[in-house]
Amino acid sequence: MPLPPYIHEELKEKNRYQTVYAKYEGSAAAPTAGLHFTEELLKKIEEKGVKIAKVTLHVGIGTFRPVKEENVEEHEMHSEHFYIKEEDVKKINEAKERGKRVIAVGTTSCRVLETIADEEGKVHTCEEDTKIYIYPGYKFKCIDGLITNFHLPKSTLLMLVSALAGREFILKAYNEAVKEKYRFFSFGDAMMIL
Repeated sequence: MPLPPYIHEELKEKNRYQTVYAKYEGSAAAPTAGLHFTEELLKKIEEKGVKIAKVTLHVGIGTFRPVKEENVEEHEMHSEHFYIKEEDVKKINEAKERGKRVIAVGTTSCRVLETIADEEGKVHTCEEDTKIYIYPGYKFKCIDGLITNFHLPKSTLLMLVSALAGREFILKAYNEAVKEKYRFFSFGDAMMIL
């Protein structure tokens, strides 16, 4: 069971660290924002008319590597392998064409969608690796929102959510999370950024 470096004990319930929609082996860790979803919750979401598109994504261990450079632009981003099927590309593109929002579940899924989106926000079927590095100043092409956990300080994940919602807003949200004793990291609480 590949676990992030901050989980030190052995997991007694291994399925607890797996999304209900996972299919293939290959990740260095679970896409943790997806841990919040159950089969029942996904069914309720679909019953409300929400279309769910999936990507196969192998989360890399570099996800947990902190940014150590003074200038964040000098950080070398890790690579993650992904694949997206035509049927899922079609769902995303139809949503964009109809003016619906595309909400990524997790920063790694966000990185995939932003990697494969053209300047109009349309995505294309492909299998490749992404090294996209999203930090404040980035202009999002595909996603309109994000469901994500609360992340480690000095992480590329924190920079990505700051790029989406604004650094000051995210710092305010994190201060509130600390004050209210929200849980952080893999088994932590989630937030939706729109």
